[in-house]
Amino acid sequence: MESTKPEGAILCVDDEMIILLSLIQELKRTFGERFIYERALDATSAYSLIDELARDGIRVIIIISDWLMPGVRGDEFIEVVAKRHPEIKAVMITGQADAAAIGRIKTNKTVIGVLGKPWNPDELSEMIRRSVDG
Repeated sequence: MESTKPEGAILCVDDEMIILLSLIQELKRTFGERFIYERALDATSAYSLIDELARDGIRVIIIISDWLMPGVRGDEFIEVVAKRHPEIKAVMITGQADAAAIGRIKTNKTVIGVLGKPWNPDELSEMIRRSVDG
């Protein structure tokens, strides 16, 4: 049986483990072994994980990040990632951001979408598909 190499990694960042587990479960159900699925509970851990994956030759394709997290908000996290790694796309999920914050998030060229919590799994999958498949 021929094994295919994953196209890259999808990194999920949220301060709630249950959200991370749910996201990864949904992604695996939709995309199977097409990607590597990683998770981080905060922005600091996510920065380290992105660097570690890069050292291992694994390219992070998309980050799915919560907006309201301790320490660094998701929009600030995505801005830093965009400066360091402009090729990484992002999806923001939020149950807390107001219209002004969502407007700022959407101005970031790396952000492919903003979803409310609870998110629609089909909508999230379609955003990822459009981003990676062109």
